[in-house]
Amino acid sequence: MRERTAAFLTRESFQRFIVGVILLNAATLGLETFPAVVARFGHLLTVVDHIALYVFAVELIAKIYVERSRFPRDPWNVFDAAIVAIAFLPATGGLSVLRSLRILRALRLLSVVPSLRRVVSALLRAMPGMSSIVVLLGLVLYVAAVMATKLYGSTSPERFGSLPTSLFTLYQTMTGDDWGNIAREVMTRHPSAWVFFTIFILICTFVILNLFMAVVVSAMDEENAEERAVLEDTSEHTQRILDELAELRKEVAALRRLD
Repeated sequence: MRERTAAFLTRESFQRFIVGVILLNAATLGLETFPAVVARFGHLLTVVDHIALYVFAVELIAKIYVERSRFPRDPWNVFDAAIVAIAFLPATGGLSVLRSLRILRALRLLSVVPSLRRVVSALLRAMPGMSSIVVLLGLVLYVAAVMATKLYGSTSPERFGSLPTSLFTLYQTMTGDDWGNIAREVMTRHPSAWVFFTIFILICTFVILNLFMAVVVSAMDEENAEERAVLEDTSEHTQRILDELAELRKEVAALRRLD
């Protein structure tokens, strides 16, 4: 029974069904943000939401039945269990905010779709390298904020009057949000300020952003290389089995001829 359940859970048609339920549930939760739709189809949306939740719960119970002690060892199983458990928490009174967490069920696509799972695994693999880049970015921001506070604090106190204000302004500049007006405001009294802003944007936006991309791409390459290695090992093992079967067939055929 357990083998048949495991085969059913891994069947491609069942995986497509789960993906469809996730997308349908995400759509219904999005429609609940429109008051006019809720007033007209609110009961139907609630029914669909409950059905989707029960489907997820049944799938989760089936996985626990199949994998048993191996279930909590897989981080994706723990992820799915946490999302389904959140949906069953009471959402009344002081816990009414939990109703908004139902949309987290859409994140189950990360564990169901293999390509998305590979991307998330690569991102997690890249976290150590990304943490170093985050420290570098924080150091660059801190140095630039101290310089900007000392250079332009008296010129634009609302933007560079203090270290926290300068940090926020430079973070806004790094994202490209209205940085031109910020620079022009300072350049009214410091014409050479464009040099500071240009160097800061080049370092933060281009250099560090490219470092982030390089770390992520490297992690994805490692993930793909491991997956290819697993597939090659599987194909070699399968080929050995086929070769052994061919030899057995030859031996059986030879024995039949002797009889």
